[in-house]
Amino acid sequence: MELFPHATSESPRMFESDLVDVCSRTHPLVVPLLFVPASLGCLWEGVVARGVGAGPAALLFLLGAAVWSLAEYWLHRTFFHWKPPGPVGERLHFLVHGVHHTWPRDRYRLVMPPAVSVSLFFLFFALFRLALGARAVFPFHAGFAAGYLSYDLIHYAIHHHNPRWKYARDLRKHHMLHHFKSPDARFGVSTRLWDRVFRTL
Repeated sequence: MELFPHATSESPRMFESDLVDVCSRTHPLVVPLLFVPASLGCLWEGVVARGVGAGPAALLFLLGAAVWSLAEYWLHRTFFHWKPPGPVGERLHFLVHGVHHTWPRDRYRLVMPPAVSVSLFFLFFALFRLALGARAVFPFHAGFAAGYLSYDLIHYAIHHHNPRWKYARDLRKHHMLHHFKSPDARFGVSTRLWDRVFRTL
């Protein structure tokens, strides 16, 4: 796979501008290259620079990862599947998520483009800082970012690999049913927990 892929039959052109079209595709390695350092940096800042204890930091990290899993479910269920009326709304829905349902085998549009994911990283950080303060936000956001990293890589693997591990096979079946049988249910990607909680299985 190319690190900066161009349009192919598997990954069709979406935009007239070459630059915008290239930026609509993302190699999956970009996600760990960005978010492993981001998560570790937040953890270091919280524990080493701001003095959050190891135990509280671990709890905040796990809480952040759990909050990500809930955010993943609700973003997918609400914003990604929101279809505003009219042609502009239809185009917006296609750009946000419809493209993935139209071309589910497009290996370059399975992870979020950095322009979006990095912007959301800082937006969520600002919201969590308001809620948690200037110290606790760092280990919490480290867990949130690690949750996002896991989600994007799991999503990629679900579409392009046949896992041997039963849990991963079950996740793949769950997500494929969302794509090809029931697009208005089964919104969890990295976990089926919230589909059980909110009865969208």
